[in-house]
Amino acid sequence: MTLDAHAEKLSFQAEVKQLLHIVVHSLYSNKEIFLRELVSNASDAIDKLRFEALSDPALYEKDSELKIRVSFDADARTITVSDNGIGLTREEAVENLGTIAKSGTREFLSRLTGDQKKDAHLIGQFGVGFYSAFIVADRVTVNSRRAGLGAEHGVSWESAGDGEYTVANIQKATRGTDVILHLKESETDFLNDWRLRNIIAKYSDHLNVPILMQKRTDDGKPTEEWETVNRATALWALPKSQIKPEEYKEFYKYVSHDFEDPLAWTHNKIEGGNLDYTSLLYIPAHAPFDMWSRDKHYGLKLYVQRVFIMDQVEQFLPMYLRFVKGVLDTTALPLNVSREILQDHYTIPKLRSALTRHVLDLLDKIAAEEPEKYASFWKEFGNVLKEGPAEDYTNRARVANLLRFTSTHSEGDGQHVTLQDYVKRMKPEQKKIYYLTAENIHAAGSSPHLEVFRKHGIEVLLLTDRIDEWLTNHLAEFEGKPLQSVAKGELDLAEIAAETPEEKAKEEQKDKELQKEFDGLFKELKASLGERVKEIRLSHRLTSSPACLVREQNAMGPQMERLLKAAGQPVTEVKPILELNPDHLIIKKLQELTEEKQIKEWAFILYDQSLLAEGSPLEDPAAFVKRMNELLIK
Repeated sequence: MTLDAHAEKLSFQAEVKQLLHIVVHSLYSNKEIFLRELVSNASDAIDKLRFEALSDPALYEKDSELKIRVSFDADARTITVSDNGIGLTREEAVENLGTIAKSGTREFLSRLTGDQKKDAHLIGQFGVGFYSAFIVADRVTVNSRRAGLGAEHGVSWESAGDGEYTVANIQKATRGTDVILHLKESETDFLNDWRLRNIIAKYSDHLNVPILMQKRTDDGKPTEEWETVNRATALWALPKSQIKPEEYKEFYKYVSHDFEDPLAWTHNKIEGGNLDYTSLLYIPAHAPFDMWSRDKHYGLKLYVQRVFIMDQVEQFLPMYLRFVKGVLDTTALPLNVSREILQDHYTIPKLRSALTRHVLDLLDKIAAEEPEKYASFWKEFGNVLKEGPAEDYTNRARVANLLRFTSTHSEGDGQHVTLQDYVKRMKPEQKKIYYLTAENIHAAGSSPHLEVFRKHGIEVLLLTDRIDEWLTNHLAEFEGKPLQSVAKGELDLAEIAAETPEEKAKEEQKDKELQKEFDGLFKELKASLGERVKEIRLSHRLTSSPACLVREQNAMGPQMERLLKAAGQPVTEVKPILELNPDHLIIKKLQELTEEKQIKEWAFILYDQSLLAEGSPLEDPAAFVKRMNELLIK
């Protein structure tokens, strides 16, 4: 290997410098993961070569025996991980080893606190890959050559992890990559054949590529003979009875680049017909930091007849299950399949349907048998699952069964309720599932819209997540019971108060009399507020508050309106209806006022109070404060 004169010294991307420092200082308690990460990268490089060689067999360069070699030199204090995979060009070495291309990197780094234990947890979600080498090494050398290029196109990358690295062209006769770790003096315990073999067996036994180490003499000296030290069989291809839970967990970490164990997994092998496939699907314990990033790519690793085809294939699961990690191995697709072919291949809908069913089956089982584990899942991924009813009409009912909510029957104990729970508790005369959307649980719980429901003991779901109004727009009913916002449309008192026909007729007559009595006041208030409200009417919702704002049955709710405005989206103006409580002392006092100016002031006070109660911003906060101050003085 000969270095040429074309060498240059470069600086790491700022994020890499920060990440390197954190990796070295936060992951010290789990140092051995460096070998797992480097072997995993080598396996990925071999998978990429297999895929590219499908269309260009010359990339094998007369060496189709794919393998990873792990060796060490105690005298030189080095560990070397070599592969004969796809390799790197000079440009790829700079791009892949000197920068971090992950979306949301800056946001991730800003969340690190300096608490080593907490930071290690976050880094586990982020994935550190190659940079974990600096946990044990004070200098790392990477020699590589891209498959298909001449020996003169080799590249050497080297860094001490101090913010800079050098890149130079080299002669490299073989394709692939050699990662050479120059160990710190304090890490020489890794220069041990038994230790390295045990780490490989622990973390990499499942890889579908042989990992070789040198055989050694009785006195520990290396021989020229190499032997395979891992099982080298695709884990998902083995019978479930032969796989230990720890092996499933380690394979998850390989697939996901997560440091933590998965929450659960489902392993399925389907044979027969034209849809033979094996899938191993995992639910992570925690949501990734960039779950909501628009640039983030999700999906499964796709294998066809045990040959790796591509990563992050999104077509096999709906977006609301994008948190699922794992592999799909099938004979139903051609080996030369591309992302373009995947768009239209006739087997994709069938595979997608089957894999979606496996995930939902797993979630159903956890919810039924391990409610505490399901509560943990819901905390991490509930908002994502709520996208399901809008996206997946076929499984809408199944997804609805998995949803969890807070309600007026559970707000004090912090427990979640299901829609099944709600339906079982419905009053005999109750025909609808009532809900309220709000900014947070405190705003929901104190909303004036709940007053009549609390009075009659009717449960209301309290929806405080941003996606909830979107959810209720697409989940119109459950088990034949329509979902109804308590802040929209007119209420049917006969249903809420369990009135008899006679009582209902009596209430209707009372309403007519009250409407006639307050008609003049309502007209004056409407004239004062102008186009701010569509109309003013008597309220059946209120028992202790003087006023509230409601929307028409099919109108956009205030929470969705605020979200769209915050996102810069155009919003059609929705005029609310101001409802007044005729039994409230303020409304009765208003009826006695004759001065037009006072009535106008009160109109704005009631309107602004109602806006605040629903969580909407005031048009003119200063004017509201002035009116309230004048009122207090009087």
